[in-house]
Order: sequence, then C-alpha cells, then structure tokens
Amino acid sequence: MSLIKKFMTVGGATFGSRLFGFLRETLMAAALGTGPVADVFYAAFRFPNLFRRLFAEGAFNAAFVPLFAKEIEANGIDGAKRFSEEVFGVLFTVLLVITIGMQLSMPLLVQWIIAPGFTDDPEKFSLTVRLAIVMFPYLMCMSLTAMLSGMLNSLHHFFAAAIAPVFLNILMIGALVWALWNGVDAETTAWYLAWSVLAAGVLQLLIVYIGVRHAGINIGFRRPRYTPNVKRLLILAVPAAVTGGITQINQLIGQAIASTKEGAIAALQYADRIYQLPLGVVGVAVGVVLLPELARALKGGALKEAGNLQNRSIEFVLFLTLPAAAAIWVLSDEIIRVLYERGAFSEQNTAVVASILAIYGIGLPGFVLIKALQPAFYAREDTKTPMRFTFVSVALNTGLALTLFPIFEESGIAMAEVAAGWTNTILLFSVLLWRGYLVFEWSLLTRTFRLIIASAIMAGVVYYLSDRWSAALGPQSPLLDQVMALGAVIAVAIPVYFGIAFLIGGADIGFVRRSLKRRPKTET
Repeated sequence: MSLIKKFMTVGGATFGSRLFGFLRETLMAAALGTGPVADVFYAAFRFPNLFRRLFAEGAFNAAFVPLFAKEIEANGIDGAKRFSEEVFGVLFTVLLVITIGMQLSMPLLVQWIIAPGFTDDPEKFSLTVRLAIVMFPYLMCMSLTAMLSGMLNSLHHFFAAAIAPVFLNILMIGALVWALWNGVDAETTAWYLAWSVLAAGVLQLLIVYIGVRHAGINIGFRRPRYTPNVKRLLILAVPAAVTGGITQINQLIGQAIASTKEGAIAALQYADRIYQLPLGVVGVAVGVVLLPELARALKGGALKEAGNLQNRSIEFVLFLTLPAAAAIWVLSDEIIRVLYERGAFSEQNTAVVASILAIYGIGLPGFVLIKALQPAFYAREDTKTPMRFTFVSVALNTGLALTLFPIFEESGIAMAEVAAGWTNTILLFSVLLWRGYLVFEWSLLTRTFRLIIASAIMAGVVYYLSDRWSAALGPQSPLLDQVMALGAVIAVAIPVYFGIAFLIGGADIGFVRRSLKRRPKTET
C-alpha cells in the first residue's frame, strides 16, 4: 500500500471520528452552552485526556513502535509477541497504581492543577472532583489501547486502531440524546457523559484487542518484570510521553488560567473541536503512518527513501492544512454559528468562540507539522530532543498565557498556544536540517510558496462569497439557509484551491496519481 493510501486509510477513519465529534459538540452546546456545568465537565475530562496523551499516544507511538518493529525483524512474530507481553504486564500494573493514586488525590489535583479557579465555588469544585474520579479509569483503558494500536500499525493494520476512537463520540452522543430527550438538568447530563466516557474506554480497548487477535498475535498476561526490553522502552518512552502530550499540557495550563472566568474553559473547548478536524485527519494520519514507515526504511539502511518519505509527508501536510487554515480564519463566525448557535449557546457565545477559532486557524499548519517532524527523531530512537523543545514550548505558552489572558481573555490563551506550537515546529525543523535528517529541496520550498498563493486566492474568494451571501449566513437566517449557504461557499472554495494549486505547480497531480498506484518494493 502506498504512503498516500495509508494516509487516506487512517485519515478517513479519523475523519469519521471527528464528524461524530462535531455532532457531539453540537449537542453539548445545545445542552450545556458555555455555562458552569460545561466548564466543570470539560475541566474534569481534560485531566484523563492529558494523561492518555502522556502515557499512551505519545509514549507508545514514539517508543514502542520502533522497538516492536525491530523485534519483528530480529525474532519474528514470536519474539514480538514475547516483547508485547512483557510490556503489557508492566504497563497494566503501573497504570493500575497511577489510576488508584490519582483518584484518591483528586481533590488536591483539582485545587492545584485542574481548575484552581473553582476553589471559591464549593459546588463546582465538588462536581469536578466526582466527575474526574469516574472518568479517570479511561486513562488505563486508552493507554492499553494505544499499545495494541502501536502493534497494529507496525503490522500495517491501520483501520481498527483508527476507527476505535469513533465509539467514544457515539456513546457520548447517545448520552446527550437521552438527556435532551428526557429534559434532564445540566448536572445529570454531565453524569451521563462521564459514565459514557468510561464505557467508551472499555469498548475501544476491546475493539483493538480483537484487531490484534485478527492480525495473528494473541497476547497473554505475564507477571511484570523489569527486563532489558522494558528498560529500553522506558528510557525512550518517558521523554516521548512528555513530548506527545505537548498540546494537552499547553491546553491544561490554559485551562487552569482560564478557570478564573466562567465560560472560558467551555469556549476554548468548542473552538478546539473545530480545528481538531484537520489536525486529526491530517496530523494523526501522518504521524501514525510515517513512524513505522521511517523506522522500516532506516532499519533497512534506505536513507534516501527515508528522506523522501519525510519530505513528501511535509508536502502532504502543507497541501491540506494551508487552505484549511485560510478557510477557518475567514469563516470562523459562520462555522461556529452553524454548528453551535442554538439552545443554551447564544449569539454572544458565537462571537467569543469564533475569535478563538480564528486564532487557532493560524496555528493549524504548525500543529500538524509537529506530527510530521517528530517521527524523524522517534524512528532514530531519539526521544530526548523533541522533549527539550517541548519544555521550551510549555515555558513560552505559560508565560504568554499569564501575560495575555488579563488583556485578551480566552483569545489570549489561544494566542499563547499558537505561538508555542509554531516555536516547537521551527525548532524541530531547524534541528532536522542541521543534523541532515531532513534533505533540503528547492522544489519543496517553491511548492510551499505556491500553495500559500493558492490558499490566499481561495481565501479572497471565500471572503467575497461570505460577504455577498451575508444575509443567508447571518444569525437571523433559518438554520437550513445557513447550512446551505456555508456548504455552497465551501463547495466553491475546494475546486478553486485545488485548481489553482495544480495550475501554478503547488502540487503535482502526476505524483499523486503515481503514489496512489505505487506499491513499495520492500513490502510483501
């Protein structure tokens, strides 16, 4: 299967998950708006999400996949199975201890880390603690899911791992529909959501376990032992865990600062959900596929192929995220209005969330490029360099957030995250060039410039159409008219961008066609 086809497989599954995520957030906005219970739920859910990134996705995509791939090459499937069982035993035990410890410490964690601004409101504080205790075992399920997903990705089985997250959204949507149908209060709705999160974690773990069994590996439970393989994994995974959770770390910092203003946490979350669509579809697809592909090429000594994989991935990211960023910037108000403005979500909420979304749009290419650049370090078993850049990013984000929040409120938090994201991207890119891991290509540079031109022209067309159809897109217009008008703008924008991009040489349609048909020689 070609690189682009693999991107499309993972990206397509992720796209489905993100669409369900939009529906979930739309129902959430209708049920909770940006009120106090919405703040409480998102604050409580952010914490297990942070640890999921720290102990799961970042650590295992970065550390486990190269070691698992090496074990397959050296000792075959049987050796990889033994390695997996060793890791599973240790991971399960560590996660169990962490989960119990965090649940017992939750009041202190909410007071000092999750939402310090809630301490003056005993009801919000108590509800946050209780919801976080219910949802924290989601971390354990998702961490084990991430390990099994890493196995599937290394075995070139991408779909099951990519489709599993959709079930979180499906169960949460079910909880919201049930709550809205029965007209329950906001606090009861939050409880429905919390239990649906826990159930989704168990279901996702079951799905990827079945996928691993279907791929030919049956994992048994071994008594946890500190073997050389486990030691090597931990050496790589600890820095990778911090690096992989950079976005969540920065968002947690922003959440702690924003907790002093009612509605700020929910507003940031609603905007975050929108830009997570292109970030997830492109960024997750590139990160998931590129790491095992680079690891395979480097282990086989195919340095030229590794360099080509890296550059084509960057090209693919820019090709899709530059127009998305431009569209988000121009259409932020219209997007938020169509998706959220109903029920408890007011026109004033739209203005606040849209301003945050426009800022996130500026950071979108940088956030996604991080996903395309980090695998070049991880495939070489270097997880410390990206971690150092993560520390720089977190320090910058914290300083800017503290400085900008009193001036720009929620938008200041978004500005800090975007500045930190682009700083991380620039550092990763510069060091890859300096070390020779990234081969400089004039064609990549000139194509990037042309893609920027195509995106700018598309943005101009979008702005003209949105202004011309402002009556249909406005808040007084019926929802169906808004949806149709926004859909029409997007329907015009897509062929405009792609047409100009291919016309002026920002993208090579022949390369795309060959990539879709090509099957690498090294695969069997």
